[in-house]
Amino acid sequence: MDFIRLIAVFLVLATTPVLAQSDTPEPQLLPRAAPTRHVEVGQLPTMDTTPSFDPEQTTSRYLAKVSGEARSRSDAYFEGGYWLKLMALIYALAVAAALLWSQVSLRIQEWAEARTHSRNGQVLLYAACYVPIVTLAMLPLTLYEGYFREHAYGLSNQNFWQWLGDFGIDFAVSFVAALIFLPLLYAAIRRTRESWWIWGAGLAIAFNILGAVIWPVFIAPLYNHYSPLPDSPLKAQILSLARANDVPAANVYLVDASRQSNRVSANVSGFLGTTRISLNDNLLKQGTSDEVLAVMGHEMGHYVMGHITRGILMNGLVIILGFAFTNWSYLLALDFFGGQWQVRKISEVAGLPLLAGLAGIFMFLATPVTNSITRTGEYQADLFGLDAVRKPDAFASVMLKLSTYRKLEPGKWEEMIFYDHPSGRTRIEAAMRWKKEHIADQDIRDTAKLP
Repeated sequence: MDFIRLIAVFLVLATTPVLAQSDTPEPQLLPRAAPTRHVEVGQLPTMDTTPSFDPEQTTSRYLAKVSGEARSRSDAYFEGGYWLKLMALIYALAVAAALLWSQVSLRIQEWAEARTHSRNGQVLLYAACYVPIVTLAMLPLTLYEGYFREHAYGLSNQNFWQWLGDFGIDFAVSFVAALIFLPLLYAAIRRTRESWWIWGAGLAIAFNILGAVIWPVFIAPLYNHYSPLPDSPLKAQILSLARANDVPAANVYLVDASRQSNRVSANVSGFLGTTRISLNDNLLKQGTSDEVLAVMGHEMGHYVMGHITRGILMNGLVIILGFAFTNWSYLLALDFFGGQWQVRKISEVAGLPLLAGLAGIFMFLATPVTNSITRTGEYQADLFGLDAVRKPDAFASVMLKLSTYRKLEPGKWEEMIFYDHPSGRTRIEAAMRWKKEHIADQDIRDTAKLP
């Protein structure tokens, strides 16, 4: 669809006086005037009323609004996340190594085998032990990252028990997912043997699709309360925007995200008939109506441009490569250490810690790729939102609100490797370039002096 709206302005100022005539000549009291000469419109002097606008200077003025302690705090928080990713990988690999070298994993497998002769049942029992053990082993890092660090930077509104409640939901969802996915994965390994990684990748992609479908309806409400946004001019504008862009949503839902933090957000989530427009209460409280509309235009862009389907396809390729890497490296690791672990085949569920560890290594190395997939889609949605809503300054001001937890001005390579969204500078620059190209339009001209 073409969302670029062109407004043509025509200034027609040429007029031609006409002398009245009648059948009876009038007395000439004054000499007859000289014949009127016609003046071509193109000969008239033109006056440029377009306001001057420098997108680079305007971007700099926006970015200067976040400085000093606030800027340093934001940068430190986001940069610390780089090291946390590495720490999480090392920690997870240490847990996997402990389970394998201590042969705890082997003992769990033998315990499961003693309880049932069903191979699927054995995997189910193993998973029922493995997930709680790994969750407890990772708890110190999870506590630091999710609770203590968030409070240190003033980003969490939860006390410990509230945080623990959400952590319990995380665990329950992961536990149920593992009990469903792992027996299916190992059944595919046993049945397809050398080509298991292709079928395993297909299974993972299918679960990815299932997650997109059920998330807004069944999973997200476990964490927060969703209620219809009360009728208001803003709600009418959001729904009008949805109808104009063929987003199949009859309501807008307000989510109480403030129970977790003060971060502003919104989304158009769902897939295959479960589409839902959600507005977080922080954005409603902290933002103006124009800012809310600017964010909603961005989020609707994801739906209109098919970014969920795109994400499934692009990340599906990454998943296939990940399973291929895991298969190759798993067999290599067994050649060196399989005897010590007493794990000899990939179909033995005792090797699950190795499988998970190798998958973690691949996803860590693939971070620049997965981030680029997401970041590209986000940038496209930014441009869509600017065309659909036409509020570049409101969009820029929202980007500053995100600076409480996102570094505004990273280096070029830093943004390419670590950012799954465009940086604040990139997004504000894009909005100001869009504004420059539309500065002659009346609705944009009215805001030409902002900020």
